[in-house]
Amino acid sequence: MKEVNGTLQPPLIILTGPTAVGKTALSIALAKAVDGEIISADSMQVYQYMDIGSAKISKEQMQGIPHHLIDIVKPWEEFNVAAFQAACKTALADIYRRGKLPILVGGTGFYIQAVLRDIDFTQYGDDAGCRLELERLAVQEGADRLHQMLAQVDAASAETIPAGNVKRVIRALEFYRLTGERISEHNERERQRPDAYAACYFVLTDDRVRLYERIDRRVDAMLKQGLVAEVENLKKLGCRRGQTAMQGLGYKEILDYLDGKCTLEDAVVLIKRDTRHFAKRQLTWFRRERDVIWLDRRDFPEEGQDSAILQCMLEHIARRFP
Repeated sequence: MKEVNGTLQPPLIILTGPTAVGKTALSIALAKAVDGEIISADSMQVYQYMDIGSAKISKEQMQGIPHHLIDIVKPWEEFNVAAFQAACKTALADIYRRGKLPILVGGTGFYIQAVLRDIDFTQYGDDAGCRLELERLAVQEGADRLHQMLAQVDAASAETIPAGNVKRVIRALEFYRLTGERISEHNERERQRPDAYAACYFVLTDDRVRLYERIDRRVDAMLKQGLVAEVENLKKLGCRRGQTAMQGLGYKEILDYLDGKCTLEDAVVLIKRDTRHFAKRQLTWFRRERDVIWLDRRDFPEEGQDSAILQCMLEHIARRFP
């Protein structure tokens, strides 16, 4: 425990950054160095049967380091930030009980914020009727129409939520209708909440050109590993477009290909493009966060880069948790 502003706070290491920046290997080295355990903060890796498209860490890659919140729900089951927060708190309690140091690793910024700031999701209810109305509208008039409605009432949210993420667009519209407040304003206010943990918050980044090249290589590797077959299997299991899991990058595009709506080549182009856009949005999110420690790969030598970054992280951790 560390005393912050007169209160004792448990320690927490966070390692995040845009997709494909190289968090996985670094997180394993970090966990070994600090006797830690990893909690995944990835909104797609929670789903079973979705390994390739989510770039899920394998058992071999884990190298014996315990990982939490991976493969905990079926793709057709509902899962959201509130469910993640609850599951994460349970995992944190277990890790602390065993005297280990938790490391929250992944690129889903809102999930990380929900845990770090202990956001209260119980104060705002939901309206099933409103949601069903918006879902019907999305089917009848299309996702773009719904996104236009969001832009009219909450331009800031419309800029950060892509039209294709119908679930998030609906949630933002539903929130506005229920509370009369823009969800972007709500999120900004929540961002200012005091931290519930004594955190060392690392954001790994890289030159944009190199990051985009890594994204392209990762997508090509996913195709070779069998992404199409993975999506075919999900279809056989009953997964369909409207489900949250199938909104994930790589899945919805391959689903379009399998449904005859585009060629495989077109689907791959879209996956690469949309993943680059996603990485850009991730960086925008993390720039708004406070008290983060930026780790830019360009600031470290090419040879032995991860070792140098790890050493930098350990120095920050030693100062944070003396």
